[in-house]
Amino acid sequence: MRRRLIAGNWKMNGSRESLAELDGIAAAAAQAEGVDVAICPPFTLIERATARVPALPIGAQDCHAVDKGAHTGCVSAGMLVEAGAQIVIVGHSERRAAQHESDAAVKAKAEGAIAAGLTVIVCIGETEAQRDAGEAQIVVTGQMRGSLPVAGGDRLIVAYEPVWAIGTGLIPSLADVGAMHRVIRGVLIELLGAERAATVRILYGGSMTGDNAADLLAIPDVDGGLVGGASLKAATFVPIIAAAAA
Repeated sequence: MRRRLIAGNWKMNGSRESLAELDGIAAAAAQAEGVDVAICPPFTLIERATARVPALPIGAQDCHAVDKGAHTGCVSAGMLVEAGAQIVIVGHSERRAAQHESDAAVKAKAEGAIAAGLTVIVCIGETEAQRDAGEAQIVVTGQMRGSLPVAGGDRLIVAYEPVWAIGTGLIPSLADVGAMHRVIRGVLIELLGAERAATVRILYGGSMTGDNAADLLAIPDVDGGLVGGASLKAATFVPIIAAAAA
């Protein structure tokens, strides 16, 4: 049985003062039986966050594909591990769009992260135009085949984030979320085999809140959430953790 995971992505938000929010999040996580909770703050806060809440897994929002070298401004997976990170997000739609990351680049980052000992969350998802054109499943399955590493065991997680739902308050219908997660599970079986695919958690991301989390998490093959803005404050993140534990 797959444990639920509620992971928070702070994006380019947060300061040292923001780490006080982790106290309430860590307390809720400790009480949430059967649920894993993690926070991915900016790189500058990873070491401070792990020191403040040692029991709460802390992650990163990106990494370079190789361990070291002449890559000015980049951070390797090994550096993240040294800073205390246990998880890393790769392939987020904001990076695919703004930094022009290809599926191949995302796959290379995922492989590098797994080799360094990190759990990796690989993000996939369609734009509004692609969904309106009836291409959502084609886009998502193509991203999976191009982005997912074939190694990593239980350290591979997939996050489905429809781009048009991120930070907008909009979400697909529950039926559409369920249909896409079934498709994703099918591609995992194709790529990894049924036994390994059954262990991979599929998260939903895109305007998950305390109000809609219970409904989303009740959908088969929705194994948790990748939460953006609502993860910045304990007051808005803790209700999502509670919904996952219910």
